[in-house]
Amino acid sequence: MRIGVTCYPVPGGSGVVATELGIDLAKRGHQVHFITYSPPFRLQRFIENLYYHQVEVSNYPLFKFPPYTLSLACKMAEIAELWSLDLLHAHYAIPHATAAFLAKSILKEHSPKVITTLHGTDITLVGADQSFRGITKFSIEESDGVTTVSEFLKKRTRDEFGLKNEIEMIPNFVDTERFIQREDQARRRQFAEDDERILMHISNFRPVKRVEDIIKIFHLIDKKLSSKLVLIGDGPDLSKALSLSRDFGIEDKVISLGGQDYVENLLPLADLFLLPSDQESFGLVALEAMSCGVPVIATKTGGLPEVVIDGENGFLGPLGDVEFMSQKGIELLSDENRLNKFRENCRKRAVEKFDSKLIVPKYEEYYKKIVDSR
Repeated sequence: MRIGVTCYPVPGGSGVVATELGIDLAKRGHQVHFITYSPPFRLQRFIENLYYHQVEVSNYPLFKFPPYTLSLACKMAEIAELWSLDLLHAHYAIPHATAAFLAKSILKEHSPKVITTLHGTDITLVGADQSFRGITKFSIEESDGVTTVSEFLKKRTRDEFGLKNEIEMIPNFVDTERFIQREDQARRRQFAEDDERILMHISNFRPVKRVEDIIKIFHLIDKKLSSKLVLIGDGPDLSKALSLSRDFGIEDKVISLGGQDYVENLLPLADLFLLPSDQESFGLVALEAMSCGVPVIATKTGGLPEVVIDGENGFLGPLGDVEFMSQKGIELLSDENRLNKFRENCRKRAVEKFDSKLIVPKYEEYYKKIVDSR
């Protein structure tokens, strides 16, 4: 098939899934065209059958704000016509599904099918905003196919919008051959002493990630078990986290690495992964940690219970309950046999349930179903 993919190219779950899906599809022989304002951040090498088309936005004085949605729609239509695309896959409803609808309208009878994948905040935050509600609902309903990344999000979407569309749930996935367990004591020593534990968090450090809770959880664990906290990523609340670590007097134990392209080289160094978010529609980074054999301490919210099995490969606590989450972390890190069992369970669940070799064919089947439908 010839597939156009549009996503947010910056760090974040939806961009990661879209990019990894496009790469896998290209490797499986499909022709994949990314249509975005910059190359997706995980698209860092030449891959056969994979193309990138940049969306240029005109900035005329007449426009108070650059009309990205219109520029994107025109580019989608241009690439779809030039390369005879079979479908446009829009990751995230606003503005990508809207632009795909406009592109389809421009091309009329020669237009490709449109599939929209909903990733979470496009429904729970952006879509729930009254100023976007109407266009979000319209864009989803005008799509030829709709998928979500978790059963939680599927139900939330139906409850939020009362959609008439059928919705296919296709979970996020991980390349378990890239995200693997590995012992690397030399690299661990770059961050911690041999008798210290390493806790880790990766995100875009938005308020929904509750990064101050991460510092509080780590502080309580560190009081009992000498540890280091490795923070990966950047965003508006990173400075709050670092400021709180200074208030607690543990700034020398918190290591901020900023954005990192190859997190699969860092995740295996961790003993625990912390994700106490307000909301996670799936929790892709938790899955990537699990694939590396790292147990997860997270909140029992959103789609996380579909990924993390409480008491088997991690623990799920009440939102904001840093004492509960820190206590579970201390219990696990203090029992080496139990920790090793959790590590085995993490890897097993990632391989048996969420391996890309299992999930990408589900997208292929869904693509075929939509393309062949009248």
